[in-house]
Parts: sequence; C-alpha cells; structure tokens
Amino acid sequence: MVPDLRKTFNAHFSAAKYEAFLNDLNSLHPGDIEFRVCETPVFVDKEFADKLMDACESIIDVICDPNFITLTEKAIPPGEKVPNEASISHMISFDFGICRNDRGELEPQLIEMQGFPTLYGFQVYYPEVVEKHFPVPSNYSQYLNGYTKESYVKMLRELIVGDLPVEHVILLEIKPEEQKTRIDFSCTKDYTGIEVVCLTKLMQEGRKLYYLKDGVKTLIKRIYNRIIFDDLKANKASLGDVIDITQDLDVEWLPHPNWFYRISKYTLPFINHPYVPQTFFLNEVKELPDGLENYVLKPLFSFAGQGVKIDVTQDDLDAINDPENFILQRKVNYAEIIETPDVPAKVEIRMMYVWPEGDARPHAAINLARMSKGKMIGVRYNKDKEWVGGTVAYFEQ
Repeated sequence: MVPDLRKTFNAHFSAAKYEAFLNDLNSLHPGDIEFRVCETPVFVDKEFADKLMDACESIIDVICDPNFITLTEKAIPPGEKVPNEASISHMISFDFGICRNDRGELEPQLIEMQGFPTLYGFQVYYPEVVEKHFPVPSNYSQYLNGYTKESYVKMLRELIVGDLPVEHVILLEIKPEEQKTRIDFSCTKDYTGIEVVCLTKLMQEGRKLYYLKDGVKTLIKRIYNRIIFDDLKANKASLGDVIDITQDLDVEWLPHPNWFYRISKYTLPFINHPYVPQTFFLNEVKELPDGLENYVLKPLFSFAGQGVKIDVTQDDLDAINDPENFILQRKVNYAEIIETPDVPAKVEIRMMYVWPEGDARPHAAINLARMSKGKMIGVRYNKDKEWVGGTVAYFEQ
C-alpha cells in the first residue's frame, strides 16, 4: 500500500529470514502459536489511515448515541442476556477489507465489528519481533493515537486490572490451552499479571466465584471475558457440569458479554457511511435488491465466518425459516494489492479500540491485519498458500 516500502521489504526478504523470525517469535511461549503468521506486515500511509479513522468514528457516533441500548435490545439471543450489564463496551474491534472504488482509489470497507476483546496482548509482542528481523521505518508504528509500548501496556493493565489486587482478576476462556489464540492469553498474562482460567475450573459459593491460584481458593472480582457464547453452546456437552455464567453473579465483566451482541453484525443496518456496505435485516427486505450475487448472506448469531453464504441464490433465501436472524450485506470485493513472490494478496485490517471508564468515547489504540489469497479471509480459504495469515499494519506517524 506504500509502494517504496513494499519494494524495499520484498527486496530484503528471504525464506531463511522468515524462518529465523518464526523461531524467534515462537521462543517466548513455545507451542502457543497455532495459526499461520504471515511473511510480511502491511504499511499504511496517513491518507488511508484517515479514511479508516473516519469510518470508525462514524460508527462510534452510533454506539455512543443515547438510544443505542434500546436500538440493540433484540441483538441478544433469548437465554443469553447476562445481568449487571456495564454501560460501555471496554473493547471494540472494527474489521475493514481494503478495496478499490469505481475511481480506482483504495478505500476501506467495513466487514464486521465486535464488542469483544481480540489480540490486545499479542499485538504488542509480535511487531517487536518483526522489527528485529525485517526493515520497518522508524516513523511507522502498530500503535494508534500516539501510544508507545510503555503507555499502551500501562493503559491495558489499568483497563483490565484497574485498582483491584491482580489475583482477583482473571482471563476466562473455554479450554484456553486448546484455543488457537492462546498466545494472546500468555502475552496478556505477561503484561497484566492476571491468571488464565478455564470455565470448568470455576467454583461457586452463592453469588461469588472462585478459582485456585497456586493451590489457594481465590475470590474473583473481575473477569476479562474471552468466552464466545457460540463456542460455549457448541462445546457444552463435552464440558460437563459447568457454572452458568448467565446467572446473577457478584462479579464485574470486562467487556460485559451482552456487548458482544450489541456491537456485532446486528449493528450494521443502522450505520450510514460510504465505507460501510449497505446492510439489511433479511426479514425487513420488502423487495430483494437486484443482483443477489452482489450480496453476502450472514447469520446474526454465528461467528468466525460460520454459515456465511458468499454466492447467494434464491434457494438459499427460500430455505431460511427465521429471516429475522439473518442479514444481507452488500459484497465487498477485496483489492489484490500486496505484491508477493507469486500472486498479490488481499488485506483486512482490524482497528482495535479501548473505552476506559470515565471516557466519553472509545479511542483507537492498536491493530492487527490478516492477508489472504483465497475467496475469504481465513485458514480454510488459504491452505497451502504463502504470504497469507496473521500480521500487523504499520501506520505512518
């Protein structure tokens, strides 16, 4: 996306350097990185960064509107609403595909968003290793809004732990040792000191939750939540008798689970911005738009790309019995813009926002990126391909 930097990076790249980089990256927590790490970062100039920020801030306007809670009340599936909801989502992510408009200009197009944490820890560590092995200009950074590593880690710890004793704050996940993103759990523990706890290890007494820390039963006052309820439902049979986390518990959530649904695909039809593809609730479509092939069909309550129909047909629509649980979103055509040794790659950038208590609005802090040569971003669409996978975007400062 910045031609001179791309040319320089590619000229200095070699398979041996990439192998050395991976060995270094895996040395901190061996075995924790299960996903494919891309050979290259993405470079973003100020002009394109401004487009990303403009789109994000427009969406933030919707989220900060006083009517947003009422607007998204139906976003939470029956039986999954958790009591004691926080008034804000402490972490929000916006995924943008990099596209080319009718004038041939690059522009971002929103794919999805989530009121849920992502790799807020790993994206501190990972770029540091990139910079040890590959050329990255000093005026480019993975941080946004003027953050440095020191100020970002300080903010992250204050956001997650706050003024609580660290032993009373945990990262909660289902079988964390089996999750493909477990490297982020390890890095989060490195930077904040909190323990990573499996849902099956929780103990309950009345409304209070406990876990074992170094063999000692320890009260949980705050949960940094990494459980996706869709995963919980899918795995519940294999987990045995676990605590129902939708009950009224004496614990703070960060972010609160309800925000996972409020800021999600459900929110897309309410946003009007040139970098947000036109989106409809399927049950509210009176007349289908011309050219179904230009739209993507997405289930509201399924995540990680599950159930998405890229090439929509009338038969797909006729087979749906619950149209209120689906959206039609105008298809985004990713631009093949990153030069690689074989064919160009597509890019998706995730803008990662934080919302500290007391702040009027959330703000951008850090990012991640993903590269693809398949039909969609994701492992199953990029098997046996190179210069694809997880990476980071460096923004011109």
